[in-house]
Amino acid sequence: MPQTSLLMRINIGSSAWWGAPKKFDREIKERRISWLELFYDLVYVIAIARITHHLSHHISTNDFLEYASLFILIFWGWLNGSLYHDLHGNEGLRTRLMTLWQMMIIAAFAITIDQSGSKRIDNITIVFMIMQFYITYMWWSIGIYDKEHRRYNLPFTILFLLSLALMGLSLTVSHEWLKILVPLVMICNYSPPFIAHRLLRRASLDLNLSSSMSERLGLFTIIVFGELVFGVVNGISTMHVADLSTWLNFALAIAIVFALWWIFFTLASNREAKKGFVNATLLELFYIPTLISLGLVAASFSGLFEDDSHSLQKVFGYAMTIFFIGISIMMGLLEIPVKFRTIIPSVRISLSVTALVFLITTVINVPLDSLYYLLVVIIILVAEIFYLNSLYYTLAIDEHDGDENDILG
Repeated sequence: MPQTSLLMRINIGSSAWWGAPKKFDREIKERRISWLELFYDLVYVIAIARITHHLSHHISTNDFLEYASLFILIFWGWLNGSLYHDLHGNEGLRTRLMTLWQMMIIAAFAITIDQSGSKRIDNITIVFMIMQFYITYMWWSIGIYDKEHRRYNLPFTILFLLSLALMGLSLTVSHEWLKILVPLVMICNYSPPFIAHRLLRRASLDLNLSSSMSERLGLFTIIVFGELVFGVVNGISTMHVADLSTWLNFALAIAIVFALWWIFFTLASNREAKKGFVNATLLELFYIPTLISLGLVAASFSGLFEDDSHSLQKVFGYAMTIFFIGISIMMGLLEIPVKFRTIIPSVRISLSVTALVFLITTVINVPLDSLYYLLVVIIILVAEIFYLNSLYYTLAIDEHDGDENDILG
């Protein structure tokens, strides 16, 4: 009899162990990132590493377009899995299983990326179709538990299914059609939030990017920065003679990576998006070209230390241009503390000027030895950092003088 009463109290749909998804309007203040989310990110480390490694051995226009397309789809998978956990995740079995399935799919993709033969693109497409179906189910299934959510996830379900159909169509036509079908897939996958925003506004609701999701985006960025360090190590490892010049190249390259990290995380990290679903979505979208540019820098490092590296210097320069433009745009979508708002226009202008410097030097294309090229790059980055620091400390001194005047007054 006690066993029967115990079974009656256990409900497969209860949050006690199965864990129905929590409602998206129940925001948890100052939510900490879970160990499950960090474990989930690990498989994306492998996926990003595989496509970056593949690009480093096949740097051309077509290979870059493939890299960018794969990166965008990988980021879409990571973003949807992360947002789902942030909005609807809990400690139940369902959340853990949903995470496990997506990790398996991305791990399967990592296996296919370096396959050879005519079926490579088809195999990659099939894996992404599985991920597409899974994420479509993931958002659709929330409506089973939360009927109020059905009208908001309808755009996701319809457009994600359309994207799935386009992927299936790509398997039946020549690969030339990918130039049309892949952009359509991306539009279908990234446009639902803007439609859902209109539905939320009609119901006087809105969603903001949580502090935990801002931190998750920073962690994903760290994954890409890890590829920069790995690119430097791989590039130096190909040098047959480890003389003083080799180690100077190594030191300058690591310094460049650190400077890029300093600039990005000083200006764009630890800051939440401006209020509103559209601002949050636009910020997520502008992460894409910024991180792709970092991936391109990482791939360039593999051959940047060789004697004949002039073509890679052009790739490196264009990537740096996109990186600085990306940060400048992202800053316009971030909440800035009141005391720093007076210097933000100057900061964004300086980032644009640095981007222009990299663009001009790349277009001029003066052939330089790798050591001298890296030296020029680090000088530009240090000048940018010095200027940003001067803005900050000038503001701090002015505020300090103002406080003293207030006290004296």
